[in-house]
Parts: sequence; C-alpha cells; structure tokens
Amino acid sequence: MKQLSQFNLFRAFRSANYSLYFVGRSVSQFGTWMQRTAVIWVVYTMTHSAFLIGVTIFAEQFPSFIFSFAGGVAADRYNRYRIIRITQVLSIIQSVLLALLVISGHLIIWMILVLSIMLGIINAFDVPARQSLIHEVVADPADLPNAVSLTTAMASLAQMLGPAAAGIVLNTFGAAVCFLINAASFGAVMLSLMLMHLLPPKPLKTGRRMILEFREGFVYLRDARVIRTTILLLSLVSLLVLPYNTVLPVFARVVFNGDASTFGYINGFIGAGAIIGTVYLASRKTALHLKRILFVSMLILGFGLICFGLVSNFPLAMFFAILAGFGSIAPFTISNIIVQSESEPHMRGRVISILLMAIFGMVPLGSVVTGAVSQHIGAQATVIAQGIIALILAMVYIRFLTGRTMPSAKTEILCDETDAAL
Repeated sequence: MKQLSQFNLFRAFRSANYSLYFVGRSVSQFGTWMQRTAVIWVVYTMTHSAFLIGVTIFAEQFPSFIFSFAGGVAADRYNRYRIIRITQVLSIIQSVLLALLVISGHLIIWMILVLSIMLGIINAFDVPARQSLIHEVVADPADLPNAVSLTTAMASLAQMLGPAAAGIVLNTFGAAVCFLINAASFGAVMLSLMLMHLLPPKPLKTGRRMILEFREGFVYLRDARVIRTTILLLSLVSLLVLPYNTVLPVFARVVFNGDASTFGYINGFIGAGAIIGTVYLASRKTALHLKRILFVSMLILGFGLICFGLVSNFPLAMFFAILAGFGSIAPFTISNIIVQSESEPHMRGRVISILLMAIFGMVPLGSVVTGAVSQHIGAQATVIAQGIIALILAMVYIRFLTGRTMPSAKTEILCDETDAAL
C-alpha cells in the first residue's frame, strides 16, 4: 500500500488505518455480493417468481430503512469500532445459518425471508458506523475525497467480481459454499480493526432521547439544500429505476436461456460499468461538474436499460449492461461524496443514516413493485419502462442543475482537492 500511495490516485493509502480499512472491506464486500447473488438465485430456482425475488430484496433492505435512524444515532453516540465488531459477529451467524439450512435441505422461503430481515437490521447499524469511520481512519483530511472514491471503486469492483464468482461457485459447489465464503469474509474486517491503532472510545452521550437526536438530522437538512436535493433525487431513482436487478434472474434463465453462471455474468458486466463510472467520477474537478455528470449518467442509465430490455443477443446485451452499470453508480457515489463532505462531524452519522434510508427504504419498495409489474408485462417491458423513467428524471434534474443553487464553498474546496489528488 505504501508503494501505491506514491501515486496521486491512491494517496489515501498514506494512512495505515485506512489501508487496513480498505483491505478488510474489500474482502467483505466480495463475500457480500456472492451471498446476495446466491440468495436471489436460490429464491428464483425454488419459486420461479420475480415477485418473490422482490419480496426477498424487500425483506433484506426495508428493515435497514426502519432502523437506520437508530443506527445513525448510535454511530454518533457510541464507539464506531465496537459497533462494527458486533455487526460482523452477527453477520457471520446469519451467513452460517443460511449455509446450514441449505446443507440440511430444510431451506424454505419463509426462512430466507426471516434471515434476510435479520441481515437488514444488522446493516442498519453497520453501514452508518462504517461510513462514518472513514473520517477517523484517514489521517489527512485532504485525502478524504480520495478515500471515499477509492472505497466506492472497491465496492464497484466487488459488485463485478462477486456475482461472477458466485455464478461459478453455485454451479460447481452450490449456494452453501457462497454463504460460508461470505461468513469467512467478515473475519477480514475484524482482523483489520484489530490491527488498527484505535482511537480511545469517546464518552457516551446521555440524557437525551434517541428519537430527538435523529430529528435533529432532519432539521439540519432543512438548511442543507444541496444535501437535501441530492438525497431526494436518490430516493426517486432508488424507487423507480435501480430495482431493475430484481428481474435479472428472469433475463438469465428465460431471455438468454442460461443458468446461474449467466446470472453471475450479467451482474459482473453491470459491476464493470460501475467501476468505469467510479473512476471517471473521481476525476471530476468541481461540485458543479459532479452534478452535470450525474445528469449525463442518468441519461446513460436510461439508454442502457432501454436497449438491454430490447435485445436478446447476449454479447450485445452485456455491452448495454455495462452502460447501465456506469449510469447506476453515479447517484450513490455523488450522494455519498456530498454527504461526507458537506455534513458537520457531529451530525455525520445521522445524515448518513438519512441517506441510507433513501436507499434502504426506496429500493426494497421498488423491488416489490418491479417484481409485481414484471409478472404482468414481462421482465423486458419492465426494464424498458425503468429506462424511460430514468430519462424523465434526468430531464427534471436539469432544473436543479441549471438553477441558482450553488454548492457551498466547503464542497468546492473538497472537490478541488479531489481533482488535485487524482
């Protein structure tokens, strides 16, 4: 990592704690995408229902929406290292239970849903603490935008490689091995935390109700117009467009006459596009340019989804899958950079939890709607409709892009630092 830190693109690796954080999360993200792919494929092979795939995604993500306020307050109240350690242990238990049910042959849908709900609650506390932790593990504040970009690129790479590897493992060894690999991957996070030079735990905040502290986050957003507008746009995209992955198993099995490997390849090409989008996004100079690239990315997302839904030739469809992945990453990455850069340190955990609510609340609802709609009009027509919606949202976003609202000086400075770092 020290050698890489000599290049501006990887300057955040100058922080030893961040290097450990990055490695641990990389391994864990890889395992997480393997498990997600395996769960979706198991549900589809058991039920052949896109609707139940949507219900499964809903069961995993909607509890995170419900409990994100508690997770955000906890990240601001308590020691984040300790929270992450606890969530990793609980995640290991969840993955091992899935594997044991598959091995024993007693896995049924309601059990998958219960364990998915369990994982959603765990993530509600894990993700705000993990995202807020970036500020603590980066030694030089000037390296923060670079650290956020590298972390997002790592997640995109895991999204590309994890599903592709899961498809191979599913065909060769079965879903249980995917779940066990994911369980082992959480050990990498725990090991990286053990090797860090930990800051002393901050004193607990007492005497105030959790719900009041979370309410302060919404009051804070009232005056943070850039953050508020960005989160609103992310909510709409997460509800109406991004749940297109709900019907990907149908494309793999029905449209392309494939198997689990085909499903993994589709997710892999989407992940490849996300990586390209992350690297390109990290090279932008100002916050205004970030807004423009978000608009262009939504156009690319809409075009990619429409074409993906229209073609039946697999290699050509994978090209459009790359475009869809490229366009899909911008809403998450830009929202994350703006929130991390704009929010005050004492409010960061709560603002991040609101951002996560926009994802964990809207995506699962959209997954259920997408699955139900596809049952009536078909998977291809559903994806085409989502592409059209993406184009419409992009047009609406022009008003914000060209309006008088300008990014704060703080965001401009941080984004200039990002360009200088790259």
